[in-house]
Amino acid sequence: MLLKKQTVWLLTMLSLVVVLSVYYMTTPENPQSNVALVDNEKQNEKKADDKAPAEDTKQQADEKSGTKEDSKTEGSAEDVKKETAKNAKESAVVSSTDSDELFTALRLELNDERSQLKEEYQEVAASKNVTPAEVSKAMDKIDELSKLGEKEATLETLIKAKGYSDALVRADGKQVQITVKTEKHSKTKANQIIQLVKKEMGPKEVAVEFQPTK
Repeated sequence: MLLKKQTVWLLTMLSLVVVLSVYYMTTPENPQSNVALVDNEKQNEKKADDKAPAEDTKQQADEKSGTKEDSKTEGSAEDVKKETAKNAKESAVVSSTDSDELFTALRLELNDERSQLKEEYQEVAASKNVTPAEVSKAMDKIDELSKLGEKEATLETLIKAKGYSDALVRADGKQVQITVKTEKHSKTKANQIIQLVKKEMGPKEVAVEFQPTK
């Protein structure tokens, strides 16, 4: 009888052990950990969603900033071009003005010299203290100056007829100084002018100077 009870008790204990084993095997080991894992995943997804718009916003801001910088750079380059063109135009105007002023100044200087010489010869011719030969010589000098001025004017017209903007001829004895305003010059053009001067004024020492028009 005692043996039977022990056997029943042993079987009961074995059954209880089996039931407990099955229970522990089928029950999750750490449900709270799983819940925390799910929560973490949701939080990470939320952070990713929040971060994505922020990155998009930053990218859009960078693109706008880049566009502004590009526009600013293009604007600066355009301003530089305009300023350069303006300076070049002003420089050309100044250069042209300087050249015109040079020609005007040279002509005035030449006219003043010729006028002064004529006055001196006229004073000699009108003086009562000079001989008739001196009077005749003074009159010849006045006539020479007048003819020289006419030849200079003729040469200037002929030179400008060859396409030059302006020309100034100054003859003094055996020397003739030619100043020509032109965009381009060469030895060939200078030689052509020299031959033209010698044809009109005879064998002279001719010097040709070119002045830029711009």
